[in-house]
Amino acid sequence: MNTLHSGPDIVYDILGVGFGPSNLALAIAVEEHNATAAATDRLVAGFLERQPRFGWHRGMLIDDATMQVSFLKDLVTMRDPSSDFSFLCYLRACGRLVDFLNQKTLFPLRVEFHDYFEWAAARVAHLVDYDAEVLAVEPVTAENGEVRWFDVRSAVPGDPSRTVVRRARNVCLAVGMEPHLPPGTVLSDRVFHNSELLPRVAELAAAGTPVRRALVLGAGQSAAEAVDYLHRTFTGAEVCAVFAKYGYTPADDSPFANRIFDPEAVDVYFNSPPSVKRSLFDYHRGTNYSVVDMDLIEALYATSYREKVRGEERLRMLNVSRIRDVRTRDDGLEIAVEYLPTGEHEVVTADVLVHATGYRSPDIASLLGETAKLCLRDEEDGVRVGRDHRVELCPPVTAGIYLQGGTEHTHGITSTLLSTTAIRAGEIRDSLLARRAAPTVPLSAPSR
Repeated sequence: MNTLHSGPDIVYDILGVGFGPSNLALAIAVEEHNATAAATDRLVAGFLERQPRFGWHRGMLIDDATMQVSFLKDLVTMRDPSSDFSFLCYLRACGRLVDFLNQKTLFPLRVEFHDYFEWAAARVAHLVDYDAEVLAVEPVTAENGEVRWFDVRSAVPGDPSRTVVRRARNVCLAVGMEPHLPPGTVLSDRVFHNSELLPRVAELAAAGTPVRRALVLGAGQSAAEAVDYLHRTFTGAEVCAVFAKYGYTPADDSPFANRIFDPEAVDVYFNSPPSVKRSLFDYHRGTNYSVVDMDLIEALYATSYREKVRGEERLRMLNVSRIRDVRTRDDGLEIAVEYLPTGEHEVVTADVLVHATGYRSPDIASLLGETAKLCLRDEEDGVRVGRDHRVELCPPVTAGIYLQGGTEHTHGITSTLLSTTAIRAGEIRDSLLARRAAPTVPLSAPSR
């Protein structure tokens, strides 16, 4: 059902594209402001999401996987600890607050945190249209030549052949990360990205497809989780981890290193010269990129050792190796694996190949089309973004584009992470309030 208003007499202060945790946090920040603001100070907000319902990494909601950030880094607590949209308020509403506290942990199950997100999203459901893919963001010019609005064209929920246009003074892009795959990868029912792990495994089971050997390419947390999950799920299969490292690298979650995720660290990073930005990013890659929680590393090693003792090795580590070729046969795959120190190739037959090869931020041009030409760029062709997460646009544009994600080059390693989601949402909301424009010319005036 279409819940968001549209029409020439409706102008949104902020229209969000995508409704994952980032824009969900922004919706809450706006909702909480509007609850106490005078009518003239309220923000008119709406959000458009192409998925049919709220979902966050559903394909990796492994039943026993835990979050890698504290529950206090939820949608609101870092911004406003008194908010009733917090994870603790969710636990109270579900009747599990005492039970959770008795666990003595800061890290909830991933499935539970996803349920928390759904609980919060349901409370602001009046602000979002699901099944509404955004097709275009078009600048709208006032009589004086000023680009004062954006028209956001999206598919009508339930009828993608029809579109609806909504006008906004600002848009906020938060479409998440897209799966990254090695060049030349051909996806199939046997070759897929780990973001689809659970549904693909379920499909294999439903089809009765035998899995005698599975390969997982990658050395990060998701790769290790996929290896562990496949090993536990297909109890008769051999599971091979393929990566260029000698072994999994532990994530650096030490207290001082974790300060890179502090809100203040964003200010430090933003105000640093490019050379310092690069150094900070390189120094602290080990907090997030291509690293694995130590508990999982130790569990996988213990499994491998037990199997060696029994003489039944189902878990194999093809370390210092890379996949060079994948050929599809009628009954499976032939995968050429190169051992990098010698260049020797081994052809491994397999039934499944999982690419746990990470994610990347989508290019802003793919999201904005021609409107992307209004965005100013730096010397390295990165989009110029202000500290308030607002893209710097060429004159005479006064409408705003905000980014949640894709700003690692300006705001640091937390750009795509949950650690500063609550703070970032508050900063964007406050920026919108600070930049509110004076009443504009009649809306019949604009032309494209």
